[in-house]
Amino acid sequence: MLNEEVKVLRINMLKEHEKIDPKRFKELKEEITKDGFLKKPIVADKKTLVVLDGHHRLNVLRDLGLSRIPVVLIDYNNPNVIVKTWKGEGELNKEDIINAALSGNLFGPRTSKHMVVINGELHHIEIIQREVNIPLEKLK
Repeated sequence: MLNEEVKVLRINMLKEHEKIDPKRFKELKEEITKDGFLKKPIVADKKTLVVLDGHHRLNVLRDLGLSRIPVVLIDYNNPNVIVKTWKGEGELNKEDIINAALSGNLFGPRTSKHMVVINGELHHIEIIQREVNIPLEKLK
């Protein structure tokens, strides 16, 4: 059990651990602006407010001048939350992620890949990001 909860938080409370890819940022900004709403929340550690998934969404909303974002808060210390690398090169652990966010010494885009174990199966963390479809005007 992850005991996740969804809350709408102020963007400036959240701490990023990765840089963003400018191309992906531009594409996502166009999509979110066209849609007029945010489809899915981001994921963060409930203790430190370090962003685990959703850096591009966070940056798009900030760039649009919005001040709030829906966040799935989880206990990052839960053994069912696992960190891997996208490229399969090297290793990362949870402490590396927290330290990067708190120090401001960010990893490059798409360095970490967070996974969760649900019913004994490993899934990308996006599985816990249920659609919220919140209109952008509600996130000012």
